[in-house]
Amino acid sequence: MIYKNPVVKGFYPDPSVCFADGKYYMVCSSFQYFPGVPLFESENLVNWKQIGYVLTRTSQVMLDKINSSGGVFAPTIRYHNGRFYMVTTNDTTNQNFYVYTDDIHGEWSDPIYVDQGGIDPSLYFEKNKCYFMSNGEDDNGISGVVQVEIDIKTGKKLSEAKCIWQGTGGRFLESPHLYKIGRWYYLMAAEGGTEYGHMITCARSRSLWGRYSRNPNNPVLTNRNKAPYIIQGIGHGDLIQDPNGDWFIVSLGFRQIHLWMPFHNLGREVFLTPVRFGEDGWFTAGADGTTEETFEIKGDFQQEEKKHYTFENTSWKIDWCYMRKPDPKKYELTWNKATLYGSEINLEDADSPTFLAVRQRDFIFNMSIDLKVSDLENIKRRGEAGITVYMCENEHYDIALRKTEDESGWECVLKLNIGGIKHIQKAVPVKGSKVKLIVQADNFSYNFSFKDENENIAKPLGYGYAKYLTSEVSGGFTGVMLGLYALGKCKAEFENLDLDYR
Repeated sequence: MIYKNPVVKGFYPDPSVCFADGKYYMVCSSFQYFPGVPLFESENLVNWKQIGYVLTRTSQVMLDKINSSGGVFAPTIRYHNGRFYMVTTNDTTNQNFYVYTDDIHGEWSDPIYVDQGGIDPSLYFEKNKCYFMSNGEDDNGISGVVQVEIDIKTGKKLSEAKCIWQGTGGRFLESPHLYKIGRWYYLMAAEGGTEYGHMITCARSRSLWGRYSRNPNNPVLTNRNKAPYIIQGIGHGDLIQDPNGDWFIVSLGFRQIHLWMPFHNLGREVFLTPVRFGEDGWFTAGADGTTEETFEIKGDFQQEEKKHYTFENTSWKIDWCYMRKPDPKKYELTWNKATLYGSEINLEDADSPTFLAVRQRDFIFNMSIDLKVSDLENIKRRGEAGITVYMCENEHYDIALRKTEDESGWECVLKLNIGGIKHIQKAVPVKGSKVKLIVQADNFSYNFSFKDENENIAKPLGYGYAKYLTSEVSGGFTGVMLGLYALGKCKAEFENLDLDYR
């Protein structure tokens, strides 16, 4: 069958994958969003279904008031002796830790911390021993891919931490993973930075501790010189074998908003690339070492893609997420309605505003929702609620319903926040405290409008360019979130969500 990349769309970066009991399981980074570490299941590596999150309790990870793109970095998932392990870094607290579960659909353990620095940690199991690796600095101060044996029950180091490889010379060596294939240990990593120079490289050794020699075909996978091309940034991958014996790399990558516009706003997504081993034991991937939009693989199944999202066909515990350390008292969620209670924390604060969001999954979409806002406890303050197209604190576009300045009525307003500059694009009086908010997006812009209650004609408020909600402008490692929010002393009732991708 022929499949199309990306296999998971939207902000799901740094994928790691394992195979257990006939199915594949994948985790991705989540940074400042909670719950942490999205968890997916698949039967074929192409169709992925999110089944939950790994870090579902605030006691498992400290996200309170962390910076954007801080928090949970680059998880790795592994399966050993009937148990799943997920190891990751809290980049804000500079702690590496792992959690485990015997039930992939259940709760995960409290964290076990590893007294070893670096980021992008990984685990390798062999003969009932566990080895922890990260890209950092070893006990002798040498930087690179660092490996140490640990006690998997306690996280304590059982050996000296040793640098086993320093890459091929590309900047930002990261994402180390170790595999035993035949008589060889293969060490795969990423270099070049998670940007347009991103690439996957590898080395191998007969010994677990090295010396590791470079693959002469390095980089084994990169789209850095494939231009003009929509798919860029391919890197940070995990190697996996299917039951047929075929190998694949699950990696991150991103799609530019246009062939000739080097900006990306959807975040880093999940791509699947076939791998070929040569007679010399080295491997290459994709089409001459690049990830294409389509590949043909074995299998009699069809690629699935969800295009329509509503409250009724999404799950609050799976599809939606919050910011940092949410206050559960601010949310009342039913099968077809979301009621949010505002706070004094706004979207520009590195804090936990009343905010509930899904990831933007494609460039072109139409989104609408019915919103009713009311004062809380008859306290007359200028609260507001609405939809935010959110990249980070400094870059987001908000369409909201709020009290007028004299508090005599209501108005619908469009606010554009770019580089910390806050601009009210337009404010239009409305007939009551209930409206339908509308966002229409394409590759280049987000267009905002609204309808008064019981009216069919949409009133335009303006637009914001997509390129200002991109990693090239905002920096960081996340992607655009389509969020519902409430601010101030108000109650916001959201109903009839209709989100359609083209």
